[in-house]
Amino acid sequence: MAKVDLNSDLGESFGRYTLGMDDKVLPIITSANVACGFHAADPVVMARTAALAKDCGVAVGAHPGFPDLMGFGRRNMTVSAEEARAYVLYQLGALDAFLRPLGMKLQHVKPHGALYNMAARDPALAKAICQGIRDFDDSLIVLALSGGQLGVQAEALGLRSVSEVFADRAYEPDGTLVSRSKPGSMITDEDEAVARVIRMVTEGVVTAVNGEDIPIRADSVCVHGDGPRAVAFSAKIRKALEDRGVELCPLSRLV
Repeated sequence: MAKVDLNSDLGESFGRYTLGMDDKVLPIITSANVACGFHAADPVVMARTAALAKDCGVAVGAHPGFPDLMGFGRRNMTVSAEEARAYVLYQLGALDAFLRPLGMKLQHVKPHGALYNMAARDPALAKAICQGIRDFDDSLIVLALSGGQLGVQAEALGLRSVSEVFADRAYEPDGTLVSRSKPGSMITDEDEAVARVIRMVTEGVVTAVNGEDIPIRADSVCVHGDGPRAVAFSAKIRKALEDRGVELCPLSRLV
């Protein structure tokens, strides 16, 4: 039986500002990527999200980003390898502090936004991120874009790596995500998105923006939890996978 993880980026509210429907998405997914305070979240949000994940039996991973609250971590930044490593270490330590009192342990790390996209292309940045992860806990799983440099560097440093695909994002022919600044970067038709997920998981291919089918490895499927129909969309994807005999499980059961 095929197995796949279903993940979502959560805990991205901040102060009086609420983003997403974490309490409704968590019962559907198997792994949660929790913001660590740089691109979103604050201590209270992090504590609340960790507790919700525990109540739902969902594995928790860190979702570190660039220090860019105003830009939600989606703006590219020029940083040194030393800075990137330190940013990751800082954020892992912050989230871990809220998991420990709950008797929970970090399962994985998935960089956020621009940090994630840049690391998919830049081996030096990817290596620095992975060094920060390894220095914190070398048992952590790295959740990386399928075919990108982050997974390559993780495995080179002896870390476990799994490949992530996106239910609602368009792909370039080289396997990278289409920039959100370009038209057609998001897949808005739910039926189309579900069909794409099924192909990625069961056939290992996805149709790029140029119409070409390209190979892709789908260990984990990301569904975003901040859209108006995020809950229904996530549930629809889960049901479609289960109807085809695919087992949903956390990353720790895949590697």
